[in-house]
Amino acid sequence: MTRSYFCTMLCLILHQIDAAYWQEWDMFYLPGGVQGFLAFNLAAIALVLVGYRHVLLSTPRAPFYATCCATLGIATFAIHTGFALAGREQFHLPLSMAIIVLCLVSGGRLLWDLRRTNRL
Repeated sequence: MTRSYFCTMLCLILHQIDAAYWQEWDMFYLPGGVQGFLAFNLAAIALVLVGYRHVLLSTPRAPFYATCCATLGIATFAIHTGFALAGREQFHLPLSMAIIVLCLVSGGRLLWDLRRTNRL
């Protein structure tokens, strides 16, 4: 579970770096613009980093954080697939799309690892 959590976390962080380039706050109509985007990322990145610590230490809260991280990865793919189907042109560069697909793959693997270890 440690590796799949790390991969999902890495993909999510890379996606947020890419999202800054694409000005994702405009796509979501976030109040506060870039400031709202930064506030969201402060909370989201803190959540996945704290969760990684729990996973590394195998605390009782590890499955909760792993589920949150996996859900964020899968939701990232689902949301951006919806944007693409709606005709949005952001995130259509090859690495942008690869990162979004990897969010799905690594998030799915993390859920699989949770199930396999009977922690979900």
